[in-house]
Amino acid sequence: MSPPSAPAEEEAQEGLTFTEHLEELRRRLIFTILGLVVGTALAFGFAEELFHLLMVPVLEALPEGQQELIYTSALEKFFVYLRVAVYAGLFLGAPNFLFQLWRFIAPGLYKNERRLVWPFVVFGTLMFLAGAVFCYLIVLPNALDFLINFGGAADWTRPMLSLKEQLSLVLMLELAFGVVFEIPLIIAFLAMIGLVDAAMLSRYRRHAAVAVCFLAAVITPTGDPFNLALMAIPMYVFYEVGIVLAWFLGRGAKKAEEEAGAE
Repeated sequence: MSPPSAPAEEEAQEGLTFTEHLEELRRRLIFTILGLVVGTALAFGFAEELFHLLMVPVLEALPEGQQELIYTSALEKFFVYLRVAVYAGLFLGAPNFLFQLWRFIAPGLYKNERRLVWPFVVFGTLMFLAGAVFCYLIVLPNALDFLINFGGAADWTRPMLSLKEQLSLVLMLELAFGVVFEIPLIIAFLAMIGLVDAAMLSRYRRHAAVAVCFLAAVITPTGDPFNLALMAIPMYVFYEVGIVLAWFLGRGAKKAEEEAGAE
């Protein structure tokens, strides 16, 4: 007997009890964790190359002749590579996570909204990667140059940056910008489940602008206006894009309700 198709499975889930919803949530979490484990295992074989790639902006920001990183424990390099593999697994598992999230919420959506599963997964993945690339090419070089050369060059100082600390800094910024670029998708998701709408988001534009500046100041390690703007401007632009998406989805939901009432 062949397994039920995705639409048939979603229709069957519409009448699930609370306990059955918890069981479905458990299934989706298991699939998500399996995706993370597989992605991490695949990435571990390339952890050294990935780590060196991540450290290129750090090394380029260091003075000539001092472009090296140190480690202070025999275990540090191993755990750094393991951490790189885990975060690479998160990137590789992002499409699977978005797909599992969609499959969990799909039964509560209208039929026309369920068809957005692949745009949801593809758009979410591409935006996360775009945020990481933007951070790597634009934000990291400027932020690291500012931090390492803060106060001007001095003959009596020498940077001795460790593998672990620099990896933490780079990964924090990479993930932060990946999430920032997901703001339109997050807003669209909240609009689809009825928690926000375009009118409400429009009313809170001023509050959003203040919140964006505050979050950018907290996340950005340098605090200088240029690097703060590199995070704050995309965040607010994506908030506006989210309003447009919420308006579009709101129209679709209203039309679906009218069609359901007509039937």
